[in-house]
Amino acid sequence: MTEQPSGTGASAAALVPTPVLLGDASIATPPRVPTTIAELDRVLGGGLVEGSLVLIGGEPGIGKSTLVLQALAHLSAAHDVLLVTGEESIAQVRTRAERLAVDCRGVGVVAETSLEAVVAAIETLRPTVVAVDSVQTLASDEADGAPGSVTQVRQAAAALMRAAKTHGVTVLLVGQVTKDGGLAGPRLLEHLVDTVLIFEGEETRAHRLLRAVKNRFGSTDETGLFEMRPFGLESVTDATGLFLDPTGDRVGSCAFPAVQGSRALLVEVQALVGHTEVVPPRRVAVGVDRTRLAQVIAVLTRHAGLRLGDQDVFVSVAGGVKVADPAIDLAVALAIASAHRGVPVVHGMAAFGELGLTGGVRPVGHTARRLSAVAAQGFEIAVMPRRATDAVPESPDALRRVEVDDIARALEVACAR
Repeated sequence: MTEQPSGTGASAAALVPTPVLLGDASIATPPRVPTTIAELDRVLGGGLVEGSLVLIGGEPGIGKSTLVLQALAHLSAAHDVLLVTGEESIAQVRTRAERLAVDCRGVGVVAETSLEAVVAAIETLRPTVVAVDSVQTLASDEADGAPGSVTQVRQAAAALMRAAKTHGVTVLLVGQVTKDGGLAGPRLLEHLVDTVLIFEGEETRAHRLLRAVKNRFGSTDETGLFEMRPFGLESVTDATGLFLDPTGDRVGSCAFPAVQGSRALLVEVQALVGHTEVVPPRRVAVGVDRTRLAQVIAVLTRHAGLRLGDQDVFVSVAGGVKVADPAIDLAVALAIASAHRGVPVVHGMAAFGELGLTGGVRPVGHTARRLSAVAAQGFEIAVMPRRATDAVPESPDALRRVEVDDIARALEVACAR
């Protein structure tokens, strides 16, 4: 055995960290700064965490800058805040601030694209919250490449993270997205930050959806709903029934209670089915997964006897909402069957449940929450799986639950005439 030089073992032992048992570790609740914007605080988990790095991404024109400016305006009433704008001049920011329904006069603004200058401002001014709009405009003299390149974005994120953690400053980063909807820049940007928020919606529609895809200090299940108005973004606290068609029953339409975080939204699933000479026929999905749509069509063909092999099928969630909940399968199937047969589903009916490849209706979660949302909108019938994954309380007197085992039985109930 080789003999180690004197003192080597002692110095190595001094570098070994002492582990702490998780059972003995203290549980510290991070201090939060509420923005007083209800839907933003909901998604964040109660407000901004001191010393955290929050990335907000979304399509151009969706309202990211407006949301950040409104948040800073609310915070400026009790805290020092700073907005670093790299895409607009201070005059442009002032023009946008004047149309908002909040007082932005206490928001500090600097027009700067030098990373070193931004970090120096954070270290000197020590504001409570700093917003950088956008991180792709920053450039460092210590890194190669143009602003927005992988090297520059990585350098900017790392420097801002060090400043945030060292001085306890909360940093909001506005990020651009690529054509496929992903955040622009290296994936390292998402790994470095504590929270990633995605702002979704269509520029031509009034409603916007804010969701967290990463949150080290809270849940990623929550979503926030906003409405774009002439004076800025306004939180929509009661979203139940917001996306339903008020004109009444229509062929190819079925209501579905979609769970978004701690609440359920009632959305309208619409379907259009028509004969086509095109081979293969078109399957178009808007707001739902195209693969799941193909699966639902296959189940309807095999287990419900619907002849859809020579039919174009279009399915959409009204209002521009995107639903990834597998419980939408049953509502999609009933909407397609209604469109194919040319008769509306039973009046006052909503449906939810996951379809299996064998034609069975599988149980889904959050049953109680879905039933409450259905009853709150005055619906009379809820078609649902016979089994549930959670406890289901007694339904309101005005709501009749119809529990089904398979798609054939669901069609008998929904399309009965």
